[in-house]
Amino acid sequence: MKIKNCKIRGKEGLFDVTVEDKRFKEIKEVTGSQTDCADTEDVIDAKGNMIMPPFVESHIHLDFALTAGIPHYNMSGTVLEGIATWAEYKNTQPMDTPIVKERATEALRMMAQFGVQFVRTQMDVTEESFRGVDALLELKEDMKGTMELQTVAFPQDGILSKRNGKELMKRAMDLGADCVGGLPHGEYTREYGIESLKYSFELAEKYDAYVDIHCDETDDDQSRFIETLAAMAWEREMGSRTTAAHTCAMGSYNNAYCAKLFNLLKTSGINFNSSPLGSIHMLGRTDTYPKRRGLTRVKELLEEGMNLAFSRDNFYDSFYPLGAGNPLRILEMGLHVAQMTGYDDLSKCLDLVSTNGAKIMCLADEEYGIETGKYANFILLDGENDYDVLRFFKPVVLSVHHGKIIAEKKPAVPVVHF
Repeated sequence: MKIKNCKIRGKEGLFDVTVEDKRFKEIKEVTGSQTDCADTEDVIDAKGNMIMPPFVESHIHLDFALTAGIPHYNMSGTVLEGIATWAEYKNTQPMDTPIVKERATEALRMMAQFGVQFVRTQMDVTEESFRGVDALLELKEDMKGTMELQTVAFPQDGILSKRNGKELMKRAMDLGADCVGGLPHGEYTREYGIESLKYSFELAEKYDAYVDIHCDETDDDQSRFIETLAAMAWEREMGSRTTAAHTCAMGSYNNAYCAKLFNLLKTSGINFNSSPLGSIHMLGRTDTYPKRRGLTRVKELLEEGMNLAFSRDNFYDSFYPLGAGNPLRILEMGLHVAQMTGYDDLSKCLDLVSTNGAKIMCLADEEYGIETGKYANFILLDGENDYDVLRFFKPVVLSVHHGKIIAEKKPAVPVVHF
């Protein structure tokens, strides 16, 4: 396969890119003027459009996916009703492994058409049949070489607040989960929350796993498990392997506390994951006016040099009633809510749904990046730069993983009669 006359995100000029045996064989700069060519089975003329590493979905609940309305919709839109509705689902609906697997697969198909190739999914280990866990672990193996999945042992009902929570977490790790999850702000007491974080890190060290914690997903400005999470990561030198998801309460912290907190966060080296669609939908529900946005301090964290990615979180389920799989929708909402619509922000915005998520997932060097010798994992967009791609929601016209086309699309051609 050869992609001719393409821009490579972050580089000047045009390039011809040759793929052979699943890897980038040659990346050659085009000298002189661009020469148009006819598309064939093995040659694609990018016509000056941009290729880049694939989009990354670094936080999603695939076992919840496509279950909205079963047994009923979340009418209040709150996190608490979402949790209660999911609990009702688990108690009233058969958690059949093939059904969970097919729904998760359909969600992946939808994301694949928009250029997603790497996915980190949560797995609810407090659903004690473990059929959802089995489904996602099977799916991870089935998708290898097409889309790459990481799995998180996620305790939706808590680790300490669930009577056998520790055993369920360990069971998931024994079965092959890649990451240890947690939900400290959802535990019955602050003491339970801190103990749950300690247990998560102990498991991660035992299984040589990553840590991915739902942390302070609340408007409560006294929910401050992020400082404990960061301190534990710093103590164990596990910052690059640790992710704090949501941290919505940070949007309500006072500035004096944040000044101290940010020093710890930078020192620890932990990653952050923010889910703009779900947060703006579910948080701030107890406010009248002024009404909080529910988002963490996205802009400030990025300005301080910390790694933060945007993610989907929920996909047409009891927590979030929409979702079609397009990372650009997440990105657009996040940039608006975080007030990051300046030119500098927009000119590098795709980092938030690509390279930053790749850092969270600690992807192997050969898996991510457009360089000779690496696996040929890339997307071709119908646009020349970040700004235009987001402004016009430019489609991914080609998605290639390990040298194999996994999705392609012909851009619509509008006709305006005036």
